[in-house]
Amino acid sequence: MWSSLSDIAQQLVIGLRQTSALEFVAVLFGIVSVLFSRKENILVYPTGLINTTLYIYLSAVAGLYAEAGVNLYYSVMSVVGWVRWAKKREGRPELRITRSDAREWSTALLFFGACWAVLYGVLATWTDSTVPTTDAFASAAAYTGMWLMTRKKLENWLWWIVTNLAAIPLYFVKGFVFTSFQHLVFLALAISGYLMWCRRLQEA
Repeated sequence: MWSSLSDIAQQLVIGLRQTSALEFVAVLFGIVSVLFSRKENILVYPTGLINTTLYIYLSAVAGLYAEAGVNLYYSVMSVVGWVRWAKKREGRPELRITRSDAREWSTALLFFGACWAVLYGVLATWTDSTVPTTDAFASAAAYTGMWLMTRKKLENWLWWIVTNLAAIPLYFVKGFVFTSFQHLVFLALAISGYLMWCRRLQEA
């Protein structure tokens, strides 16, 4: 066990030394974006756009095609979310945090399942991806989380938790150690974000 932990720690140190400046910048803006999201601050979107734009390139270079696609999706949905969150009524944000009802949960699960199936089919058939199942799973969960975030649904955080649990080992085995560490931070922030939005919902 200690030998395995030592090997992982060694890989982390080596990976951090090999991390490019571009990846450092992408990780920084990614963390800042999630911090803004926790606070329900609209700056989540402009900072997130910087992160996603950089990761479109980084993911494509690593052969993580579904992840590249999901970052393109993030970029588009960031614009959509930015517009929706900016709308105000009587000086207050028009969109407020709400819980998903049973129908919305069913829709989200169907959306996730469809995304996973389509992404896996594309990756396994038309790309040289060596991790199509995990890549497609992480991306499908992220698609669902981003969609719910633009609507300020509390459950978006649950999908981000699932996304990060899948992405941590995915990026680690592909050599993006610092990005893997970023998703570990994201996991902690997603749990914190869920609890924070729960409190805000109760206060409202």
